[in-house]
Amino acid sequence: MLILQQKMTEEFIKEFISQCIHRIDENTNRLITCLDEVEESETWKRPNENSNSVGNLVLHLCGNIRQYVISSLGNSDDVREREKEFSADGGYTKSELLQKLLVTLDEAKNTILGASSDELLRKRKVQGYTYSGIGIIVHVTEHYSYHTGQIVFWTKILRNKDLGFYAGVDLNIKNEVRPR
Repeated sequence: MLILQQKMTEEFIKEFISQCIHRIDENTNRLITCLDEVEESETWKRPNENSNSVGNLVLHLCGNIRQYVISSLGNSDDVREREKEFSADGGYTKSELLQKLLVTLDEAKNTILGASSDELLRKRKVQGYTYSGIGIIVHVTEHYSYHTGQIVFWTKILRNKDLGFYAGVDLNIKNEVRPR
């Protein structure tokens, strides 16, 4: 019985991580589409003084992912300088921002995939909050999706066009019901 429970737990963790990484990759593709659409001169444009530019949001995502996954889950030093993510008004091209994001994501995904069960369950403090390793993965996946949505929205406002994320997909297909 214990071996069966252990196998089910391992399968659950593997599926959970797989789904989170799938969502992260899906949002990365959306961010790449947005960066392709936004002009270089618009990268640091803010909708208003209470909002952030695409550049700020990409820096913020890199900082958050590094602090939560690479530093906390990966047990390395926390070197984040959060204020700089929001105060920046340039300094990176779109290409440099994308490269920074991709390198950060690659390191984070490797950290997630390499985390032991003990690390996934261990509680630790991050930004004053207490999370397990699983909680960190949920936070980063959700946070990445949230800010990707902001970048998508801002890109749609700037370009006034459908970005085609669901092109060729029939979203009106009804769910299959499992027989009882």
